[in-house]
Amino acid sequence: MSNKKTIEGCIRDSLEGYFKDLRGAEPHNVYDMVMEVVEKPLLDVVMQQADGNQSRAAEWLGINRNTLRRKLAQHKLIKQDGPRG
Repeated sequence: MSNKKTIEGCIRDSLEGYFKDLRGAEPHNVYDMVMEVVEKPLLDVVMQQADGNQSRAAEWLGINRNTLRRKLAQHKLIKQDGPRG
């Protein structure tokens, strides 16, 4: 078997470390925290692999291009379009 870690294994190890670091304190908003820290690098790496092509990246991710643009802006990976006029 390979020593190569899976994404799931890395996340599991990180979460176990997070709970250990809490030293018994109650965690809050763990789901939102994890989604936030996973989504940004996911979008960043996929956009790099797609050479900045948002249509291709959206297709690879299985999401709508408008959703991708909104998420990229939310994570400050692109500038958000201002009002047109």
